[in-house]
Amino acid sequence: MKDVITSPKLHDCRDAFVAVLERLGADNPRIVAVCNDSVGSSKLGGFKSKWPERLVNVGIAEQNMVGVGAGLANGGLLPFVCGAACFMTGRSLEQIKADIAYSNANVKLIGISSGMAYGELGPTHHSIEDFAWTRVLPNLPVIAPCDSIETAAAVEWAAHYEGPVFLRLSRVGVPDLLPPDHKFELGKANLLRDGGDITLVANGTLTHRMLKAADILAEQGIEARVLNIATVRPIDVEAVVDAARETGAILTAEEHSTFGGLGSAIAELVVAEAPVPMKILGVPGIFAPTGSAEFLLDEFGMSPAAIAEAAVALIARKSSRA
Repeated sequence: MKDVITSPKLHDCRDAFVAVLERLGADNPRIVAVCNDSVGSSKLGGFKSKWPERLVNVGIAEQNMVGVGAGLANGGLLPFVCGAACFMTGRSLEQIKADIAYSNANVKLIGISSGMAYGELGPTHHSIEDFAWTRVLPNLPVIAPCDSIETAAAVEWAAHYEGPVFLRLSRVGVPDLLPPDHKFELGKANLLRDGGDITLVANGTLTHRMLKAADILAEQGIEARVLNIATVRPIDVEAVVDAARETGAILTAEEHSTFGGLGSAIAELVVAEAPVPMKILGVPGIFAPTGSAEFLLDEFGMSPAAIAEAAVALIARKSSRA
């Protein structure tokens, strides 16, 4: 009898978000939700049925949505402002800057369906600039959890953090990677696999692909360190610098433009503290076309096999410098 190979169960991080939101909401009447005609895509139906008076649907008016969230926070409530990441950041960046970050308002911005999760809807709905737009703003932590466990932990943390937060969640299913008792720490990377030949860094939907790439590399005798860096701002300085010094090469991958995102944040640190060969995988500064998220990630060289191939080439660069 042949062994049956089963794929790991995939989880929608939005489910983890709303489960924690409803649990916290039951104990804390200050928690309210604000959305932009996105009750369904934000999965706020359960919250609405429990506390209809605590959900504000502003319609397709993202600037108003962020402003309403700031006003509710100023009134002593704890708003979770939920909407498609592409429109929340693209249409409301001025409000995020002035009403949320500059004012240090206690608002939790939940960017739903980030990256290329709306794949078939095309470039207008891809959210591959949001790291770049948000991580430059003072006072605003920028977080992209790698799985449902980290999502739940990050929501729990955000609810108790005094200040604004941007939490970036995909709708694409991912396997759970972290232990069930994981506690989120702002600015703290997670070492998922140790190795001394190269460091692979990702967050969000790319982390599990990096782990698969590390398995491929291991079959070639290459031991890759894998870091999950959910917090794009503030970055884990110690983990990145140690990785550069101890492995001598860093490969990043993200569901974002190669400009201004996770890879850029790491490169800024590496070039100042421990210069080593680096490569940033992502959308190469173009408008990503129409197609499923899985197809587009593969198309832009972020399948596990392609990541492994890029890692081998980067190791060769490292070796030529020795």
